[in-house]
Amino acid sequence: MEQLGSKIARKRKNLGLTQTEFAEKLSVTRQTVGRWEAGTVMPDIDKIGDIAALLGVSCDYLLRDDIREETGTAGSRGISRLLLAAQGRQVKLRFFEDEADVDLVNRTCTVTGFEGSWMKLTVDTKREVLEKLIPVSSILSLEIVQEG
Repeated sequence: MEQLGSKIARKRKNLGLTQTEFAEKLSVTRQTVGRWEAGTVMPDIDKIGDIAALLGVSCDYLLRDDIREETGTAGSRGISRLLLAAQGRQVKLRFFEDEADVDLVNRTCTVTGFEGSWMKLTVDTKREVLEKLIPVSSILSLEIVQEG
């Protein structure tokens, strides 16, 4: 049975994140991540959802020792079929007020893919083309823009 700490370490490494990068995304220290991964300390319960979202897995996968691999469809990783239908299309996004991404407000973007519970976008700002990775949980609504 795989323990929580080894699941976090393996999934973090699979995403190509260092302990420091992972810690910064979760607003904790690198030492805290190291203790989680070593199994000497458990993450606070309020961090489990954030860890799962960042790793693209379910909370059940993290917390239950009897689940060896995260399996299932993209929907089980936090991406609905409706969002997946937007892949490759141009969209306008509205964000929850405190999570707005200034580069994406009132702009048409293209959904290029998903990584766990994160959406990959490209947006042309007239000065440059930006590639963005945003948490799906920050999106209030999504409008598919009709091309043409």
